[in-house]
Amino acid sequence: MFESVRVARGGASEAVVVGVFKPEKGSPKPDAATAALPVRNAIADACARKECTGDAGVMSEAFDGATRVIVVGLGARGEFKPGSMRSTLAPVGRRIAAVQAASVALTLEGAIADAGADAERAGVAAGECLGLLAFDTTTFKGAGTKNNKPRPKLAICSSGKAFERGLSRGLALAASANLCRMWAATPPNIANPMWMASEARRIARGVDTLSVRVIKGAELEKERLTGIVTVGRASVNEPCMIRVAYTPAKSGKGMKPAVIIGKTITYDTGGLSIKTAGMKGMKEDKDGGCAALAAMHAIATVVKPSRPVVCLLPAAENSIADDAYRPDDILTFRNGVTVEVTNTDAEGRLVLADALCWACEKENPAFIVDLATLTGGVVTALGSTFAGMWCEDDTLRARIERAAVDSGERVWRLPMHQEYRDMMKSPIADLLNSNPNRKAHPIQGAAFLDAFVTPGTPWCHLDIAGVHDVESDTGPFVANTPTGWGVRLLAAALDQD
Repeated sequence: MFESVRVARGGASEAVVVGVFKPEKGSPKPDAATAALPVRNAIADACARKECTGDAGVMSEAFDGATRVIVVGLGARGEFKPGSMRSTLAPVGRRIAAVQAASVALTLEGAIADAGADAERAGVAAGECLGLLAFDTTTFKGAGTKNNKPRPKLAICSSGKAFERGLSRGLALAASANLCRMWAATPPNIANPMWMASEARRIARGVDTLSVRVIKGAELEKERLTGIVTVGRASVNEPCMIRVAYTPAKSGKGMKPAVIIGKTITYDTGGLSIKTAGMKGMKEDKDGGCAALAAMHAIATVVKPSRPVVCLLPAAENSIADDAYRPDDILTFRNGVTVEVTNTDAEGRLVLADALCWACEKENPAFIVDLATLTGGVVTALGSTFAGMWCEDDTLRARIERAAVDSGERVWRLPMHQEYRDMMKSPIADLLNSNPNRKAHPIQGAAFLDAFVTPGTPWCHLDIAGVHDVESDTGPFVANTPTGWGVRLLAAALDQD
């Protein structure tokens, strides 16, 4: 909707945005500081309109000369939270884009203070909202699309210093999330495993704290990265594992690295267990990897923690050819675990197994978090409201849950029990890659991955299959676009060090 969004200081604004809370009775009224603004008469006019109810996200407008005044409802004062700005300001952002406003004053600090909320955190959420609305959905439009309205370059300002600081941070986090969304939307004839590697190198260029290593070809075989080699074998686009490392300028003494892993299946046909229901949209089977890589951008450019961070992207294309792997094949992984393949469409867990083995053996991790569009079962269980979370370590789970609150990217804990692990046992190998009974489908995937994590290593698995895109306009997201889910959550998780 916007070509760009930046924080400006001073100067006249084409539009002024103020917030009001829903009253118990009567019309909403602005806080005292807002009521004293030079555009107070227009604010009063907008508040007097029937459509002005104070309900969250409901707008009314009036004019003070050429200045547009937008009054937006913030909901009940007692229920207001800083993170609600992400959804509350979304209709405001859409309206600003529709009228092609180029400069907007967000005059919300009075209402935020009136609610006793943290102004900087509210500013972060507001900046994220407007920044996410700037995602370009027309990247792949060509000469066949005519009469596209130009997207405005938006300058936003605030008289509240804490809110303004938050705005800047929120916009920067949204820029990283939009990187993820761009990668997720890129079609498979462009976005293959080596293209993902080139994008990793691109974002690391000029960032002194980031370095990239790409393991491919004979080195994959030498390192016994069996899952990546096997899944990627049938494609003309060679597989690889991309390692991105953040090394802080001043590392905390003796701090072990955090490890982030993202499933990066750049296209999934299902392999020989072909997706008979159709494979449209399978370009987004790389969204866990896109989120992990974009999170590294946010970590290096915005968060800058004192803890080292390593990102592992096991990247492959699951295709069909004479040399494709088959149901009944048995694979031996670098940790010695053998896996009987029952379904080649359960390929994501095979490449993640490699990355988990590598992380435990090579990286000496403080903790591991993996993200994957792993199962349709988690969508059945949780819909598009929560990502499924499996984490048996209390400290790591608390870190992720705090990050979920801070980022607004919600997680819901699902169980891990020995009975689920037993479901994944094979009669002829150690494990099945998929139990055909389909019971506890999302938990099956987590139970399989658990076998590749060294006991005692804190580990969190996030199944993002239900939250990585949206089907309709939702908050700051446009229908049928990726959400970049996980970028802001991971950034918030690493901001706790």
